[in-house]
Amino acid sequence: MAIAGVVTGRVLAGGSLTEAMGEVRVSGALRAAVQDLAYSALRDFGRGDAALGRLVVKRPTASLHGLLLAALAELGQRPRNPYAVVHQAVEAAARVAPRNAAKAKGLVNAVLRNFLRQQDALTASSQGSETGRYRHPQWWIDRLRAAWPHDWEGMLETANSPPPMILRVNVRCMNGSTYLALLADAGISAVLLEPQTLRLERPLPVDRLPAFFDGVVSVQDWGAQQAAQYLDVKAGMRVLDACAAPGGKAAHIAEIADCKLTATDADEKRLERIRGNLRRLGLHAKVLHDDALKPDAMLAGAPYDRILADVPCSASGVVRRHPDIKWLRRESDLPRFAEIQREMLSSLWRLLALGGKLLYATCSVFPEENELQIASFLHEHRAAVRLPLAAPPGSALAESWRNGAQFVPGPLNDGFFYALLEKRP
Repeated sequence: MAIAGVVTGRVLAGGSLTEAMGEVRVSGALRAAVQDLAYSALRDFGRGDAALGRLVVKRPTASLHGLLLAALAELGQRPRNPYAVVHQAVEAAARVAPRNAAKAKGLVNAVLRNFLRQQDALTASSQGSETGRYRHPQWWIDRLRAAWPHDWEGMLETANSPPPMILRVNVRCMNGSTYLALLADAGISAVLLEPQTLRLERPLPVDRLPAFFDGVVSVQDWGAQQAAQYLDVKAGMRVLDACAAPGGKAAHIAEIADCKLTATDADEKRLERIRGNLRRLGLHAKVLHDDALKPDAMLAGAPYDRILADVPCSASGVVRRHPDIKWLRRESDLPRFAEIQREMLSSLWRLLALGGKLLYATCSVFPEENELQIASFLHEHRAAVRLPLAAPPGSALAESWRNGAQFVPGPLNDGFFYALLEKRP
């Protein structure tokens, strides 16, 4: 619990959950437990912080705040022995605040015991506000309700639930049915969604997946897997993945077509993630440090036949995998993202060959980043023609938008938006 408290505290201080978990020096089951608890604390932040506002006079340090949120998340599940959770949190307080261990332990003990005495009243009180009830910031709720008047509550509920674990089987190694049999032999339950796509009954560490380190399988959301399919890559084509890190979509492209793939990213530190993914899968691509807003290395050679523009966005469609996002994002971020997306789309469009196709992709559910962005681009670029996209059977695809395919978060996929554009004379 101490480690989960520190991780949660770092997010409260403005860091990302991914980076905070990256600094955790434990592995296996303990790491999974830390991650589960930190994720729960952040999913329930709206309720937990509302309760703490009534239980503490002065806000504690970020690490103690994180520890209290983690403990409240556990107590919110109404465990059989809640005082065992309190005891664990009190002992963890000494590790979180070693210089003031006695004071920290006393604070945690008092706050959590007081919470247990008032739990029903505090829980009922948190339901009085939309932030507490839906566990999202109010501005987020308001925007989602305006954009999705019939779906917003279900989307918020999905965002507060644990995500499914979806696998992509490397088509160069075997098909999904063969891998399903390998999973069954290992005592792992799964179902086949598409010929190369499976959903595990329960998430598990990748080192338990048969042949994972041999490059047979990757973890990738079903919605994310549509990118390589929609891009329609053929053998020999020049293909650019312009915002490629961590490399899942680039690897999928390389799996399904013998193309001349270039994968770039503006964050040089993340390029090794791309290279590592390709190495594990036995695939090859040119990996370059470049900025899609001001392309340099991308300009080398002939225009590209296919471009994947997986642009920076609010990540509002993948909140259940990154619950810190909803608390770190600000409403003012959306216009900033929209401007970056507009500039990046125009910049990459210049690199596309006549007759070529560009796939615009986000993991957002906000219209400003998606269909409105594409509508504006089509108005300004008469050579751009939007091509129709189909949804895989069983996915949570919203009713057809005029300017793209919007996947809403559902049991099998996260929230993604795709628009396929062809350049014509």
